[in-house]
Amino acid sequence: MGKFRICFVGTPEFASAHLTALHESQHEVVAVYTQPDRPAGRGKSLQPSPVKRVAETYSIPVYQPGSLRSVEQSSILAGLNPDVLVVVAYGLILPADILNIPRFGCINVHASLLPRWRGAAPIERALLSGDEESGVTIMQMDEGLDTGDTLYQIAVPIAATDTRIDLENSLRLAGQKALLYTLNNLQQLLKTAMKQDHTKSCYAEKLQKSESLIDWVASAEIVNRTVRAGIGRAPAFSYLQGNRLRILQATPSSDSFDQAPGTIVRVDRESFQVACSASSLLISAVQLPGKNPVNVRDIFNSRPDFFAVGKALSNSDSAA
Repeated sequence: MGKFRICFVGTPEFASAHLTALHESQHEVVAVYTQPDRPAGRGKSLQPSPVKRVAETYSIPVYQPGSLRSVEQSSILAGLNPDVLVVVAYGLILPADILNIPRFGCINVHASLLPRWRGAAPIERALLSGDEESGVTIMQMDEGLDTGDTLYQIAVPIAATDTRIDLENSLRLAGQKALLYTLNNLQQLLKTAMKQDHTKSCYAEKLQKSESLIDWVASAEIVNRTVRAGIGRAPAFSYLQGNRLRILQATPSSDSFDQAPGTIVRVDRESFQVACSASSLLISAVQLPGKNPVNVRDIFNSRPDFFAVGKALSNSDSAA
């Protein structure tokens, strides 16, 4: 298939990588839609989205409406005369009037093998559930939440050590490849689009802060999933003598101890080991309040008794 006029719709870093792939392809990105600038950082100054920054680098016109539901927004998009609307993690609902404007409709890059993990947090939910496989789905959008017909999919294995960042990077590369393949074969793929099996769907609800609080009564494998899923966005945490402690790198162990879950049971210069349910977790990187992430060995060099055997990590900030 030849060159398409594309309007790109997206917001975060994951989306910006797909915009770059489109810009470097034979297709023409005539406009970019992204969410309005948001306050961020210590000074809470307005910051552009990653997609906006990339679009401005390529001198692509940027639109940032708070909503796409108005007649005015429909008219603006129609005036751009797009062949296809490509949507990647936009964060706002697209109404039917918008979906019907492009010549070949709207396609979405979703970071899961639909119908599994529809919704906002498919990467984190896949890790928390212990999935051995994820992937990307290119679907033709409808008015539902990730319910449109499947055009193309690429599966991506999940390694036992993959963090959220690792998996997102793998899915980003797969998504770029899948998106370009879909656009280059769009007319044929539209003819062979597959309905999703809605009976097999599950919803990837956005993570709540409380889900990052470690439950030491769980198995070490479950605790480690919490650690891996939180890297880079919502780090897993616990409390040590009233101080919030982020857990950034850990390894589950089958070693079992009689001490209560959360108790530090073994210490060496590289890590400390915490009792879990019928297992334990070796922790090798953490972040203390107001400090940068560090390896456990760096803390031992300056505060050798900080992670002493017998101390307990808890789900409360009480200094008991």
